[in-house]
Amino acid sequence: MKYKVIHEQSGRVRLSCGRYVLSPVKAAALEQFLLAIEGVKTARVSSITGSILICADDGLKSTVLERLNGLDAGNLPDPSFFHNLEGDFQNKLFGLVSSHLVTRYLLPPPARTLYTCGRALHFIGKGLSALAAGRLSVEVLDAAAVTASIAQDTDESGAGSVIMLMLTLSEILEEYTRKKSRDALAASFSLNIDSVWKKTDEGEISVPLSEIVPGDIILIRSGAMIPLDGEVFQGEGLVCQASLTGEPLPALKREGNAVFAGTVVEEGELVIKVISRPDESRIEKIISIIDESEGLKAKSQNRAERLADSIVPFSFAGAALMMILTGDINKALAFLMVDYSCAIKLSIPMAVLSAMQEAARRRIFVKGGKFLEAVANADVIIFDKTGTLTEAKPCIAKVIPVAGEKREKILSMAACLEEHFPHSVANAVVRQAETENLKHREEHSKLEYVVAHGVAAYYAKSRVVLGSYHFVFEDEKTSLSPAEKAWIEKETEGYSAIYLAREGRLLGIICFTDPPRKDAPLLIAELRKLGISKVVMITGDNAASAQMIAQDLGIDEYHAGVLPQEKSNLVKRYCDDGHIVIMVGDGINDAPALAAANAGIAMTNGCDLAREVADLVLLSDDLQSLCRVIEISRGLLNRISDNYRNIMLINTTLLALSVGGVINPETSALIHNLSTFTLSASSSRPYLIDNG
Repeated sequence: MKYKVIHEQSGRVRLSCGRYVLSPVKAAALEQFLLAIEGVKTARVSSITGSILICADDGLKSTVLERLNGLDAGNLPDPSFFHNLEGDFQNKLFGLVSSHLVTRYLLPPPARTLYTCGRALHFIGKGLSALAAGRLSVEVLDAAAVTASIAQDTDESGAGSVIMLMLTLSEILEEYTRKKSRDALAASFSLNIDSVWKKTDEGEISVPLSEIVPGDIILIRSGAMIPLDGEVFQGEGLVCQASLTGEPLPALKREGNAVFAGTVVEEGELVIKVISRPDESRIEKIISIIDESEGLKAKSQNRAERLADSIVPFSFAGAALMMILTGDINKALAFLMVDYSCAIKLSIPMAVLSAMQEAARRRIFVKGGKFLEAVANADVIIFDKTGTLTEAKPCIAKVIPVAGEKREKILSMAACLEEHFPHSVANAVVRQAETENLKHREEHSKLEYVVAHGVAAYYAKSRVVLGSYHFVFEDEKTSLSPAEKAWIEKETEGYSAIYLAREGRLLGIICFTDPPRKDAPLLIAELRKLGISKVVMITGDNAASAQMIAQDLGIDEYHAGVLPQEKSNLVKRYCDDGHIVIMVGDGINDAPALAAANAGIAMTNGCDLAREVADLVLLSDDLQSLCRVIEISRGLLNRISDNYRNIMLINTTLLALSVGGVINPETSALIHNLSTFTLSASSSRPYLIDNG
């Protein structure tokens, strides 16, 4: 495993393996790997920053690093809590079936009756609680069916025990689904910032983040995340704000500029005056918007539960009516023992669980069945631009030679200068030169690097500068006429650019873009085939760049330069207009919009906050997963509709046969139970032909 040591002191070392090198699940697995080493006290790994913080016994550093050196991060097993969850589910299922069989066939009748009555108290208690709350719900019907079946079980057929078996199985399935969603999410939300370097009169000291207050001065070095909102007090640096603003290129921050929590210093060193407490940062303000949206979502009820509850009064009414008309308690009990809600409560969760599992096999994490329903019915999909539809990695769009210079010479000179520096723009220049097989010699001397501005060197005693517009034309006084300035503005419209000049004369311009992902056009086309009526793109980036991407991909509508709350408001407007909206994003700035949408989908490399808020998370980098989850979701709704029809047909037929005296209530209950299990088993079959 590749890493570098960032900081170390007695009993504590911080490493870095690179941002997003580890997925959230692999980060959790690495934590467990480290904690398994004897002598390691704590280990914290962040997928977003690539930070690995290890606290261990003195003298253990070399042992830990040796273990890491021999580790293949790509083959880390899933964290044990996933396996524990599966094991717990299997154990509960085995225990339930085993206890039923032992009770049914091994216990003597008196003991079996006592055990069955004891188990019934659980369901009776839930039914009484529902009645006390004024609800005539499925719990009341379950309690009545269990009580009636036990009371009428004169031949010890165990009908009541079978009913309780199915009801308990339904509870286990629901618990499993809920815990799997929660535990899978637990590994993904952690910024892992526990302490910061604070500047004091005595020097720099490490203090817990919780102790920092507004007015404190903190030091953030290259590669570190800014933990709090603040203002640059000293220094200059390039800050990656893609997760907050959507801008793919790092922004220059100097004295007096504002910086925000959750952004990363890509290059340079900043001394920051803190202006907010940990609970008052820009991230926390975004979270408050999220909480409001999540509260609204929580009011919606599960469709199957609503339908099951709505049928309960009719079951009781049917039983009462049959008792009045026939005086036959067995016929009346048929309405309680052959109830529609039991099959609904078991088969529908099985269908939802099956859909979630199939999505998981295709590396799509779904946090609940109701979000699949929203995805299935969606007619509008809104994409964030940077990192979602684009690569979020600068590349050269064009090289413009000036004053008779050759394009290849401009690119070769720029690569010769930039190869000494690690930032994203320099990497793009060097990468393009290598792609074009442009060779260059070390012809420069007296290389001088100005942080966040550019680089200067001497070629054959001539001073050459490469960097930003401000550096080349304002600081270095490169000549520029009004006509040339207008020409440059036209040529660089929609791009970011750096400029190469020698002895005050412009030689060339290198323009950068954040290109669309290669699979984005195919995705947009397939979404239209699936019936999505409108594809929208929103971004915090500039309008010219947004327009180019929208035109290239054939996007219906785009909005540029929008802030996080504006994104959220845009999503809400579509929802208010009656649309079912999917929002796809990856940054902190997308989080409010993800929460406001009917279904929010986060990308695998998105920030922790986006994955926390989203209803679905794509765990692979394949955009076609979006289409697959739509197909699975629609398959789920079709299966649920089929289950409803089959449940109504089968149980109505059984009731008619019972009331007509063709079959007795015990036989109808047995057929009802068998049909319920059959429908439930059928609900677990794959949704797509290719099982992924």
